[in-house]
Amino acid sequence: MEKKKGPFKRMTETIRKNINKMSAEKQSSEDSGNVISGETQNELNEQVENSDSNDLGAEQTGEQVIIGLEQELDAAKDKYLRIFAEFENYKKRTYREKMEFAKYAGEDLILSLLPVVDDFDRALKSITSASDLDALKTGVTLIHTKLKSVLEARGLKEINAVGEKFNTDLHEAITTIPATSEEAKGVVIDQVESGYSLNDKIIRYAKVVVAN
Repeated sequence: MEKKKGPFKRMTETIRKNINKMSAEKQSSEDSGNVISGETQNELNEQVENSDSNDLGAEQTGEQVIIGLEQELDAAKDKYLRIFAEFENYKKRTYREKMEFAKYAGEDLILSLLPVVDDFDRALKSITSASDLDALKTGVTLIHTKLKSVLEARGLKEINAVGEKFNTDLHEAITTIPATSEEAKGVVIDQVESGYSLNDKIIRYAKVVVAN
């Protein structure tokens, strides 16, 4: 692609053309005595020198601007690479922390359940030698109550079902039986499996039998 000429270049070429034209006129007019004076020739030469000097200065200024822009571009690239590296490290660190949290999120709950497990272990050992079934039954009941207390302290709550009106937001009907009265229609008669909510969120629907 042809390089564009600057204004000073174009001016220089114009002056040079004028000089060549005047020199040609001088040559053709020597016989008639019309000769360019030395003063005029000096002025033209001076214009050419000034034009060349200005053009050179403009080219040097342009090179300095290009060098400055290249330096700014290099600095911007370096800053971008550093920010990108920091962001990648942040993502990796966040991912590791998330995985660690998911891995040990239930640690606190497990620790609170260990005493209940210990009670069950002791109850199982005493079953083989237990002679008082009422005492054994009482012990198991206490363990069951203790377990529920631990879970309730963590936000677990049992859903009421038997005797309540059937509610699709809380209950899941597995079967129906004929109602004994008009008032009994749509009422939960029996519960096959308990339902639970955790901090007001239903995590398991109660499986029930409904009168219809």
